Amino acid sequence: MRIAYFDCTSGISGDMTLGALADVGVDLAVIQAGIDSLGLPSCRLASEEVKRHGFRATKVNVEHEPEHAHRHLHHITDMIDASSLTGSQKELAKRIFTRLGEAEAKVHGTTIRKVHFHEVGAVDSIADIVGSAIGLDLLGVDRIFCSPIPTGCGHIVIAHGRVAIPAPATAELLKGIPIEATSIDCELTTPTGAAIAATVVDEFGSLPGMKIETIGYGAGTKELKEQANVLRLIIGETGDDPHSDQVWVLETNLDDISGEVVGHCTNLLAEAGALDVYTTAIQMKKNRPGMKLSVLCDASLIKKLEKIIFRETATLGIRRWPASRHKLERRQHNVETQYGSVVGKLALLADGSTSFSPEYESCRQIAEDKKVALKDVYDEARRAYRD
Repeated sequence: MRIAYFDCTSGISGDMTLGALADVGVDLAVIQAGIDSLGLPSCRLASEEVKRHGFRATKVNVEHEPEHAHRHLHHITDMIDASSLTGSQKELAKRIFTRLGEAEAKVHGTTIRKVHFHEVGAVDSIADIVGSAIGLDLLGVDRIFCSPIPTGCGHIVIAHGRVAIPAPATAELLKGIPIEATSIDCELTTPTGAAIAATVVDEFGSLPGMKIETIGYGAGTKELKEQANVLRLIIGETGDDPHSDQVWVLETNLDDISGEVVGHCTNLLAEAGALDVYTTAIQMKKNRPGMKLSVLCDASLIKKLEKIIFRETATLGIRRWPASRHKLERRQHNVETQYGSVVGKLALLADGSTSFSPEYESCRQIAEDKKVALKDVYDEARRAYRD
């Protein structure tokens, strides 16, 4: 499987993304041809090699005639639909702009139809987003991974006045995405960069195992004192099964709590959407027996589940980290047995064979209704599938 990894040590923006794509070998002339078909006034992509804190990188600048247009989303999508971009490129570019429009509408309390694109409706931002959509399509990777994203800190001035970093739209776009702490007084991640990452990235976390093919560096506009202001793009091959995703692991150690309270807490966590909840017996300080409470969940549920753990267990701290998860392709499958229909899951193995697992609740209900042993229902369901 061919994958791409965005290393956002200094954040991400539209021009940094374009620069990184050009630096890994995406033909800028092809991107330029796509930009030309949008009908923007004299819009030209100019590429140059620059140094950022001693490291070389590619900087892509968007050169165009001055304009003062403030476009709506439908103006931009009409422009994309009328262009010569391929179907997949149009679809990706419109998805990025729609994601951005939804964020802008949310923070300004309006509809996506009425929201004005100020900075991101300008020629250079349109070229950055559409150009990145074209470049990512030409890259031809199967999955895109990305590091946690730093936003920078301090304040910036936008069309609506002085705001704290991350800008309101950027913060809205990064909901559910892991943020990297930083003390750099600068806007490292722009709304354009956040919209691209939020739309195209399949998984956030550390660099996955791969055989590296190409590494590209896209330069940001500012020269930072603390570090190189570049976006690193790593392209490589991995043998991982494409059916994979990312989950978060939440853990805490408990040694001063009753089993009844822990059991109640695990039920609440499961009801709140945790993918899995389990406990492990451990030996803690001063030889006290304790237990480790572990929770697997999606990024969007971290805050909700941590609130439950803190409230119910009175723990003082929770560890958390992202984990890659590989999954077999699976679907629901029913088998007919002498006891009735049993619901289960059918998994497709790597060699093309299948494996059937009866669902506990289905078997338990049948065992209760038919007054038979639970293990007999399991055995009969597996036998029915084999036959």
